[in-house]
Amino acid sequence: MAGTPVPLTEDDISAALHSTSGWRREGDEITRTFGIRYHGGVAMIVHVADVERLIGHHADIDLRWDRIRFAITTHDAGHKLTAADFDLAQRIDAIARAHGATPLDI
Repeated sequence: MAGTPVPLTEDDISAALHSTSGWRREGDEITRTFGIRYHGGVAMIVHVADVERLIGHHADIDLRWDRIRFAITTHDAGHKLTAADFDLAQRIDAIARAHGATPLDI
């Protein structure tokens, strides 16, 4: 990311959450959990990590035997939400679909 990322306003965050279905706000990060078997989750992490490297933004990832959880915030913006977070969320959704991961409401 070039320059210092600009945190979104509360109105911008609400609008972005509305257009990024399935992601929920937890403080100053957005999160989503998918059901996927462990080895499938490992493959999904590799795919997500490759995209993250290309765009210069990353999620915190928690892999369990039957699910994977992503948490996204912008560290360079003081751990606030930015447009880059919602862009990454949409990319993760596409990767999850490609890996057959099931969105979970946790």
